Order: sequence, then C-alpha cells, then structure tokens
Amino acid sequence: MIFPKKIPKNERISTSRQKKQERGIWQRRFWEYCIRDERDFYFHIDYIHINPLKHGLVNRVIDWQYSSFHRYVENGILPKNWGG
Repeated sequence: MIFPKKIPKNERISTSRQKKQERGIWQRRFWEYCIRDERDFYFHIDYIHINPLKHGLVNRVIDWQYSSFHRYVENGILPKNWGG
C-alpha cells in the first residue's frame, strides 16, 4: 500500500477542527501506545470491534461492514453474535 507523502491542499476541515486547529487524521488528543502482551492486544481489538455499536452506528457488531470483525468470525476466533 502506498501512502500519500503529505495532506492534500484541498483537504476539507470541519468548523470544529478549525477551532481546535486540527487537520488531517491526527488529533491533539492522540497519544502513542505500546501493546504490552497478547491479552492487551485482544483487549484493543475488542475495543475497535465494539466501537460502531457503542456509538450507535449499528445494532450489532457484525453489521459494521468495514470491520476486521468479519475476518475474526471467518477464522473461528469470534462468534457471529459477539458483542450484540
């Protein structure tokens, strides 16, 4: 995968982000985190999978089409009904 070297000049920035002087994908509240072990890794994967449900974007985790959750189900790591 090739990533762009810089943020495009025609980037759309919301009013909220302009007020906070934020642009691109990084927010001022971003911080780096080092995964400590396998348990910590799966905790963070669960967090990522549950987020669309938590924020009311879907009624079930499996309904979020962009999630890596589908791969976990296909590989038998998680059941289809995981997380609701």
